[in-house]
Amino acid sequence: MAARLLRLPKAAAFRPAAPLAASRARPRLTPRFISLSLLSSSSGWATSTMPHSTASDPAEVEALNCLEQGTQKLEEGDVQSAKTLYQRSVEIKRSASSLFNLGVTHYHLKEFDEAIAAWKESIALQPSSPDSHLNIASAYIISPVSRPDLALHHLNIAASLSPEDPEIAFNLAAVLEACGRLEESLVQYKRSKDFGVERAAMHIRNVSAKILGQRMAATEEGKKLDS
Repeated sequence: MAARLLRLPKAAAFRPAAPLAASRARPRLTPRFISLSLLSSSSGWATSTMPHSTASDPAEVEALNCLEQGTQKLEEGDVQSAKTLYQRSVEIKRSASSLFNLGVTHYHLKEFDEAIAAWKESIALQPSSPDSHLNIASAYIISPVSRPDLALHHLNIAASLSPEDPEIAFNLAAVLEACGRLEESLVQYKRSKDFGVERAAMHIRNVSAKILGQRMAATEEGKKLDS
């Protein structure tokens, strides 16, 4: 059975905190989750990690049913019920899909350590999923003790797995900007814009202005030292 990744509306997801001039500023990232109710063979969607699923395996069928019911609850906004159903699915049959969505419920309940653990286990079962790395980065950024270094690690992996994903490029740029790595940030914002993220244009202008300001300040400092 195939599973699609349900991408949240851009208006609600993947927007960085503005402005990001201070190092305390943290991007706001919203995790993606897998919806079994949206089945398609189109590109951009993940495949279930249970490729040998058969109707003759009652346990596996029950696990899939719990996963689908949990996703319905999640889409309805009942996060706690979704979490219970995903936990049941994981207990019956551990899969990347059930662990992935369980992580999303932990995230929304602000259980960030548990979310990261679930997504890391999902990656162990499905290493090619960029969205798991993207979501881990989200958790590291939004956690009470922010870890932008670890967020960057996972965003770079996500970008390597899906180099043309505009939202991954945008979020990588946002975290790089928050860390003061402006030149690298500008490159990623430009990639994001090239891939269709219109709001990246504003950030390109802002980061370019910051870089220019830094260069001018460095030039002035150099003149003072020479005088």
